[in-house]
Amino acid sequence: MSERDPFDFSDQVVVVTGSSSGIGEAIARACVARGARVVVNSSSSVEAGTALAEELGDAAIYRQGDISKEEDGRAVLEGAAAQWGRIDHLVNNAGTTAVIPHHDFDALTEDVWRRILDVNLLGTFFLSRLALPYLRETKGSIVNVTSLAGVRQVGSSIPYSVSKAALNHLTKLMANQVGPEVRVNALAPGLIETPWTAEWDEAHEQMKRAAPLQRSGTSEDMAAACIGLMASPYTTGAVLLSDGGVNLRG
Repeated sequence: MSERDPFDFSDQVVVVTGSSSGIGEAIARACVARGARVVVNSSSSVEAGTALAEELGDAAIYRQGDISKEEDGRAVLEGAAAQWGRIDHLVNNAGTTAVIPHHDFDALTEDVWRRILDVNLLGTFFLSRLALPYLRETKGSIVNVTSLAGVRQVGSSIPYSVSKAALNHLTKLMANQVGPEVRVNALAPGLIETPWTAEWDEAHEQMKRAAPLQRSGTSEDMAAACIGLMASPYTTGAVLLSDGGVNLRG
């Protein structure tokens, strides 16, 4: 009898935070295409999230929740468990930022720091901790969507970059503690074509000139990378750079 195809997600349940658009939406679609059932989530884009879940049919439900609030995170997970009785993967894609030049220290107020860290780092940790009992039962995994900004001196703001660097390290620290039952990995995208970056024309042009693959990434590119991490049974504690190779060029 042959072993199950690791890319076959039939009967598995995936919670994808921040999945009403962009990378999260692409990951949700890719999971459903492989047989999974998916929880679509957003903190405020209720109409878009609901529409996506309806489009995906019986394979998806929508749950609103701000992951920086522990009670919201708990409700999202409980919604998945109540609907399907299990959770196999948690994709921590939800995040926030503020576009602030790195030299403008005066603009880095306490409110800016706290909001970004609360969502990108603390909310992600607390949601992951809440998910561990479910994931231990299914021998599941966590994928944290971080950023190239977490490993290089780039990014939309210093607090954003710091939050992603911390999340990369948290990935390794958690992976070292929760195995063998649960795997924890990170996906670190470079510049991606999403609604958020739609008007970043110069940045996309720079990527074409700088990256070996000569283009910005797409949400579908990131979904493929995320699926790879979810499906890889012997990979944990990895931070996968998916940046078209731009990190190779200084």
